[in-house]
Amino acid sequence: MRSTKSVCPECKKIITASIFEENGKLIMEKGCPEHGNFRDIYWSDAELYRKFEIHSHTGSEISHLQDSDSTNCPFDCGICPAHQTGTLLANIDITNRCNLACPVCFANARVTGLIYEPSFEEIRKMMETLRNEKPVPCYAIQFSGGEPTVRDDLPEIIELAEELGFLQIQIASNGVKLAKSPEYCKRLKDAGLHTIYLSFDGVTPDPYIKTRGFNALPLKIKAIKNCRDFGPDSLVLVPTLAKKVNDSQVGGIIRFAAEHLDIVKGVNFQPIAFTGRVDQSQREDKRITIPDVLRLVEEQTDGEISRNAWYPVSSVVPISRFLSVMMKVPIPEFTVHQHCGAATYLFFEEGHFIPITDFIDVDGFLEFINEVIPEINGKGGRVRTLAKVIKEVPRYIDESRGPKSINVTRMILDVLKAGDKEHAARFHRNTLFVGVMHFQDLYNIDLERIKKCGVHYSTPDGRIIPFCTYNTFYRDSVELKFSMPYTQTNKSER
Repeated sequence: MRSTKSVCPECKKIITASIFEENGKLIMEKGCPEHGNFRDIYWSDAELYRKFEIHSHTGSEISHLQDSDSTNCPFDCGICPAHQTGTLLANIDITNRCNLACPVCFANARVTGLIYEPSFEEIRKMMETLRNEKPVPCYAIQFSGGEPTVRDDLPEIIELAEELGFLQIQIASNGVKLAKSPEYCKRLKDAGLHTIYLSFDGVTPDPYIKTRGFNALPLKIKAIKNCRDFGPDSLVLVPTLAKKVNDSQVGGIIRFAAEHLDIVKGVNFQPIAFTGRVDQSQREDKRITIPDVLRLVEEQTDGEISRNAWYPVSSVVPISRFLSVMMKVPIPEFTVHQHCGAATYLFFEEGHFIPITDFIDVDGFLEFINEVIPEINGKGGRVRTLAKVIKEVPRYIDESRGPKSINVTRMILDVLKAGDKEHAARFHRNTLFVGVMHFQDLYNIDLERIKKCGVHYSTPDGRIIPFCTYNTFYRDSVELKFSMPYTQTNKSER
């Protein structure tokens, strides 16, 4: 179907890869002159691959923060001139310390013998780099680790992020400190924290015992309760999916989230990525691709959330562009690669899921929005175009098949008319976002995906690096360069 660039999993040299259809699946094959051929499943559903393909969008040129060679992707990140998507969500690892000792983890300070923990001023500079990105500054930031709550100054870091203009401030947490201290939850909310991405691998003890070494489910539930009672008032559950560990629980996790919709606003599944050397038979046995997750969701929700309910993240680009032209301000465009992830929005009534695709003609709606964008600055003007939108959008929505508790048409029109954060937040408060993001590893890495990545790491040396390249090529060297020895005097982890 297409040719792309990848890397050899052994020597990491850039090599050519072919992506082609075989038995209804998309296969990646690549060959290294020194280390031979490699083969992996790229997408397990060719039909869905083609459906997502039509939602490819080219992003605007972004400021290049480092002088680098765009012909040597992915080894000169910073961001280089080849990159096509701005920073939609920034990650800053504020520590590699952790208050758990999971048997599957090899990256924490106890194991490496080094502490990576940028200073408060280094973190300030990293955030300023993100806010200085052009043409659209980064508005969303996530502090991660390690476990970010082991840093005593996390509330002050959150306050600084708000001061610098970030509109969505998140942390990625295991929930230990949140479960122990309601007061700490309130302190984070008061500091300006909006959302917690809570690792959540299942609704029974078994997945936690396998991956964490103990039953962490009661801890997760306690953390959720404390956030409900004391804040922050938005959680996203983040299950790392692995075959024969928790792939039988995707439906249960979504149902759990829907039953706690007052506090849980999303589920973001992350199929496991491979590290180190893994032979082909093991990869075939353990690899979970995005379509695999969608199939599991359909099976485990009795067909209520079908594979047709999902769209790539990039499908919302027409809405971003419409709002940007209408309001005459630059808005982040989700021009990420169409095969990097999948998402849907769900309503939940009387114990049943109602995906938005059950009552909205999503394809027709997006096509219509895309068609009216040129009219805003043309003959029609903003007022006439908006009047046309108000008249035509209801034709794409069948309220009789939608939720009974809310007027979805009015909610969508409010977003299109106002385009502000409050109306968008109102939509999110009434729906459950479910997403799948498959991060790449050395076996399935596709440099076309890398060039359109919108989730970036900010590093102490002033670079901005796409998520998958950071974890595959850069993390070790960055942490080594800015680390100190793990000693008795600096290892406090609570």
